[in-house]
Amino acid sequence: MDPNTRKKRWLGGVLALAVGAGVAIVGTTGTAQAADVNVAKNAGFESGLSNWTCSGASGTNVSTPVRTGASSLKATPAGHDNAKCTQAVTVKPNSTYALSAWVQGGLTYLGASGTGTTDVSTWSPGSTGWTQLNTTFRTGANTTSVTVYTHGWYGTPAYQVDDVNVFGPDAGGGGPEEPVIPPTPTALAVGAVTPSSVALNWTASAGATGYNVYRDGTKVQSSTGTSANVTGLTQDTLYQFQVTATNGAGESGRTANVPGRTSKGSVEPNPNVPKHAVTGYWQNFNNGATVQKLRDVQSEYDIIAVAFADATTTPGEIVFNLSPAVGYASPADFKADIAAKKAAGKSVIISVGGEIGNVTVNSDASATAFANSTYALMQEYGFNGVDIDLEHGINSTYLTKALRQLSAKAGPGMVLTMAPQTLDMQSTSSEYFKLALNVKDILTVVNTQYYNSGAMLGCDGKVYSQGSVDFLTGLACIMLEGGLDASQVGLGTPASTRGAGSGYVSPTIVKNALDCLARGTNCGTFKPARTYPALRGAMTWSTNWDATAGNAWSSVVGPHVHGLP
Repeated sequence: MDPNTRKKRWLGGVLALAVGAGVAIVGTTGTAQAADVNVAKNAGFESGLSNWTCSGASGTNVSTPVRTGASSLKATPAGHDNAKCTQAVTVKPNSTYALSAWVQGGLTYLGASGTGTTDVSTWSPGSTGWTQLNTTFRTGANTTSVTVYTHGWYGTPAYQVDDVNVFGPDAGGGGPEEPVIPPTPTALAVGAVTPSSVALNWTASAGATGYNVYRDGTKVQSSTGTSANVTGLTQDTLYQFQVTATNGAGESGRTANVPGRTSKGSVEPNPNVPKHAVTGYWQNFNNGATVQKLRDVQSEYDIIAVAFADATTTPGEIVFNLSPAVGYASPADFKADIAAKKAAGKSVIISVGGEIGNVTVNSDASATAFANSTYALMQEYGFNGVDIDLEHGINSTYLTKALRQLSAKAGPGMVLTMAPQTLDMQSTSSEYFKLALNVKDILTVVNTQYYNSGAMLGCDGKVYSQGSVDFLTGLACIMLEGGLDASQVGLGTPASTRGAGSGYVSPTIVKNALDCLARGTNCGTFKPARTYPALRGAMTWSTNWDATAGNAWSSVVGPHVHGLP
């Protein structure tokens, strides 16, 4: 960039532009006047806490919430510490400065001390959105440095600060540097896709005030945040996307191309799974249920979810530890059983989570670790895919990234199932429901656990109790009408009274619920407005508890699922 075009200053209400040597900008007295500048350094906290000091290590640099750029200050009062953060700024004597900052969160003070005249402060009682605080101060005859500060109040929540401005005469202390072109964004990834749109998200670029999105080399839209939804696309078409970061200095380089394919008009069936399928969890532990080897799993089960993978100390990473309690002489025997089940037309997948297990996927690094480690298990053991049974909260944004990375590695034959709890699928705004919709184009089935929950709302707004046809159909209707394809919905129930703490229903009730949804027959008091003949099927916890009960669940529900229209 031409240095002669970069610096613009307002003097006397007129914009003067220095374009070459020999041009003097003079004030009314005939002497050169220094332009007012922001004399605060690192005013937007883009360089962490550089130039700032916070009491008791109370301050930290955060990426959200931010008003502009990629960072802001978060300071948390604790005990007798009011989380005071300060900076000494260089000022001119006998000068007036305008002090301002944008704040949100808990009660927040903004002030200046050591002015040599009257110290000043102002405050906000707290807010959920960004609010600007403003005040002014005048320096004394010998004042060359003033301390500006923010602080909260004892026992109040954390406060956030961004874009501090100490605007006045430049005393040579080094005002803000000229903006520099921000670095190229990172971690560009595809989120939810539809037949006509592809959602994108990426990691913020330091110093950026906006982002440009490119499709197949052409700029198609801009964004002020770290996500965008590119619309107006053609169904089942592969596009290449790139993103750049921008600010007043210019535009960064483009990210590497990231492919994103729009979905087809309807969900394509997974070739590894029958149209109507029965899912069962196989226990890699002994909890009193019948101990099985995989070869012993009942033939009615089409998808066998191996429960469970284990988390490592690396966030997002999983491993599988074959339990000695299930009786295998070696991992090789276990792998042989997987191969035999697959040869018989079954899908064997690795399940992640469970009642006491958890895997944390809440960052780009952990999303990549999840994808890489899950794919490694698929290669090592021959698993067809993965089941998401995380019952301690999920982050749909990063888990979407993880599953898309995994799908790109594994290919279109990957089996992806989920087993959310009933509460997780009560609303499309829940993280689990958002995840399911985000990956709808690669999703095989969501088998909601219709047990261990108590009474819940159905899609008609009425409350239904566990153990009834209405409970199963009324809650499944939420998913069926909430955006999932009928082929992606299954009914999860316990295999026996010992398989869950509450919510057991007889196989006959499961059959009636399947008929109600797929055929419109055998309904309870709730009857859906339409039928869903493509309904995927049913799931149970577990194949082991089913065996303990003499295969009462699979012998009744299995043939019925396979006989759906």
